Amino acid sequence: MNFKKNHYLLFTLLYLHAALTVFGQQDEHPVWQAVKTQTATLGIDKGDKSFRLEKLKIKVVNSSQTLAALQQIGGDDNFDYTPVEMLRKRDRNNFFHFGDINISLRKQGETTWSTYSSAKDRKEVIALNASGTALAAANISPTLGGIPLKVIRSWKNIGGDLILSFEVSNPTEQTIEIGSLGIPLPFNNNMDGKSLDQAHAQNVFFDPYIGKDAGYVQVNHLHGRGPSLLVLPYENAGFEAYNPLNSDPTPRSITFEGFHEWMVHTKAHTETEWKGVEQWNEATSTILAPKASKVFALRFVLAPSIRDIEAELLKNNRPVAIGAPGYVIPLDNPVKLFLKHNKEIKKISVSPDHALTLSKLKQTAGQWQQYEVQGNRWGRARVTVTYQDGNEQTIHYKVIKSEKEVVNNLGHFLTTKQWYENDKDLFGRSPAVISYDYEEQKQVTQERRAWYAGLSDEAGAASWLAAIMKQVLQPDQQEIEKLKHFVNETMYGRIQHASGAQKYGVVKSLFYYAPDSLPVGTYDDKINWKTWSAWPKKEADDIGRSYNYPHVAAAHWVMYRLARNYNNLVQEETWDTYLDRAFNTAIAMVEKAPYYAQFGQMEGSIFLIILQDLRREGMMTRADQLEAAMRKRAEHWKTLNYPFGSEMPWDSTGQEEVYLWSRFFGFDEKAQVTLNAILAYMPTVPHWGYNGSARRYWDFVYGGKLSRIERQLHHYGSALNAIPVLTEFRRHPEDFYLLRIGHAGMMGALANVTEDGFGPAAFHSYPSTLANDGISGDYGTGFYGYAVNSGTYIFEHPEFGWLAFSGNLKANKKTVDVAITTASRGRIFLAKEQLWLTTDAGEIERLTYQLKDRSIVLHFHIGNQEHNTHVLLNINPESGYEIKGMHKDDHGRYRIPLSTKTVILTKSK
Repeated sequence: MNFKKNHYLLFTLLYLHAALTVFGQQDEHPVWQAVKTQTATLGIDKGDKSFRLEKLKIKVVNSSQTLAALQQIGGDDNFDYTPVEMLRKRDRNNFFHFGDINISLRKQGETTWSTYSSAKDRKEVIALNASGTALAAANISPTLGGIPLKVIRSWKNIGGDLILSFEVSNPTEQTIEIGSLGIPLPFNNNMDGKSLDQAHAQNVFFDPYIGKDAGYVQVNHLHGRGPSLLVLPYENAGFEAYNPLNSDPTPRSITFEGFHEWMVHTKAHTETEWKGVEQWNEATSTILAPKASKVFALRFVLAPSIRDIEAELLKNNRPVAIGAPGYVIPLDNPVKLFLKHNKEIKKISVSPDHALTLSKLKQTAGQWQQYEVQGNRWGRARVTVTYQDGNEQTIHYKVIKSEKEVVNNLGHFLTTKQWYENDKDLFGRSPAVISYDYEEQKQVTQERRAWYAGLSDEAGAASWLAAIMKQVLQPDQQEIEKLKHFVNETMYGRIQHASGAQKYGVVKSLFYYAPDSLPVGTYDDKINWKTWSAWPKKEADDIGRSYNYPHVAAAHWVMYRLARNYNNLVQEETWDTYLDRAFNTAIAMVEKAPYYAQFGQMEGSIFLIILQDLRREGMMTRADQLEAAMRKRAEHWKTLNYPFGSEMPWDSTGQEEVYLWSRFFGFDEKAQVTLNAILAYMPTVPHWGYNGSARRYWDFVYGGKLSRIERQLHHYGSALNAIPVLTEFRRHPEDFYLLRIGHAGMMGALANVTEDGFGPAAFHSYPSTLANDGISGDYGTGFYGYAVNSGTYIFEHPEFGWLAFSGNLKANKKTVDVAITTASRGRIFLAKEQLWLTTDAGEIERLTYQLKDRSIVLHFHIGNQEHNTHVLLNINPESGYEIKGMHKDDHGRYRIPLSTKTVILTKSK
């Protein structure tokens, strides 16, 4: 990788490892230097044994009987799911390997928990004769530090699948409670020192479905192709929690998220380090009577592909749940739930009580049990399905207000509580929508990370970006009045240069640390300013970071749209002035920030939107110039195997723009490579936090309050990655998988918004937290994705029938009627007809599809006509639909007076 050494690479001394990694010096990290002085305890030098199963092959270390290799058979036989290249660096105490176990227990009468780990002080295990299905077996009690239990671990071949089994026995005369039991799963997700090509060839991403007996971990190649490894419960191993192994010394960084353990029991944790935190599942434990024993086992299987995971689960007799449209439930929009298992359902319960109402519907032809799920109150909710075989499946929902209410509350919060006016501000930030600390209930006007308080970079710009993008969905005159002042006074002229040699350049931060040049008392002395992130003015004024330009371009574009399509909302400048500024911002990014402009940008889709509007407005010279500049970038991406670089060694946000320009210029192979990579890190599982949640694990450090490396749930990448996924779905309207992923990512932008409208950076996945981050951070970047991409999707599924994603659907033999429930009510895709309807102004209240003649009736929302008297309707030509007797305007739109109330669309061909 070709990365420029700068402040964004060095970030902080705490994460020096990241910088060393990029320059191929990861062995110089202090942890590895310290490890070299420690005694090796894993016993690698005593050899290993190899075993071949039907689809997997493993190597078992003789001394520890942990895995030295876990490889798939076929394809790339050298591909290893374990961090094999680090094996001889991680052969000391405290490093976790496959086959380790963590146990917390207490004897009857005790009140405190004792914790034991097979990795803490490793001793050679006692090998046992392997017989029957066992490949290797050992008594591992010697390496569990005096544990009063006997633990026999076995690696087995059962039906061609790999089984990891622990038989835990109580040889004492006392009853023992196992309060926590964790099985480490250290997959090869460490990208230290690797190029993007190497990482895509060698590394994996993994995500959990924390669903008890129906739970699993899916492990995908970075490139998204080939098989997906699944870890499943096999015996007494319900997936209760997914815990980060932060005690493992392997340095975590922007190139390594860390390892996790599958937790079967968590009661001890919930009474200690997780105390007071609402967990995904109810905590359990196992009581072992004297002389009793219990087996805990996991199964490792290969699904043929990511898309085949659910089919493979059914093949392995695991319960499967499919939510349509997913697991974020607006209060005004019930969802469907489809369940399938080879055993009947015994009962279904909801927690908290009455949070959801499940209504049983008719079973499908393929024997899926069907339910309608209605949200009754805002917040998290859990459905527990108990089957006749005793298996429990938990499905995790988040109930939110209606999409319209969420967006209205967000806009109000941003333009009131986050609205900053201070004529005496020394940094020129007034007026503005500024970052907000929800835990402290106050605006962030000073921060050691300068950009948080400086209105630029993602964690500084995202709040004002969200406030502006909200107006695309629901223009509000009072909010717009404030935002016009921000755009015309603070953004254009301060955040963005309005004149001179640096015109249209975008600075990194208006806030900076310069105590020698500003009055005494300017800076809070309780803040640690002795850090690289407390930028001096020269660093804050730098215009060389391309990622700052899309935010500004999007703001200019919104102002153009408001001035062009509404009456008397924006009159300070003409519409063409704002569109011209958007164009010039795009060109300035390429010219003034060329290094990072070679990469895909988050919100980079705005440049394609700007190009399309330039052409619609007849501004062909500018359009040609912008298209030529973007083609150069796309042609560069075409030369790369994986064009997803950024200022980070690996990233999950540039894919949005790379995909769109690749499709636009006909580089379809590269667009497909990009889409496959997105599907590798954007899972579909029955859990609102992970479903459609694009992978990101370092931005709590650069955009959050609780600063740590951690898998973030619905960081801004969710809604941004939904843009290419839903775009691809509209090209392939039969692909239900894409619809599920894309819509879930889109709804991720709303999932974490609080009842009163605060948008947080993301949700913390650590079971010690499981809550929103406390600062607004870079939330608005994801909301951009919702603003430009949200829509109602109507799909006829061959098994599940007619479905509406973000719509309330009623179907009979003659019609399909859908009430539109998105915030804008301005985009609808009818998949059966490949019909894509969008409005530049006005709302569609309902769509009725006549099945016999395929005609469509649109019902419009009348509303307040002070600023808008027409619906400006776009119909994609490929669909063949038209409104007979009505002419299009110069933009190719139908200009429909609201007094019309309804129109009929018919097929022209």
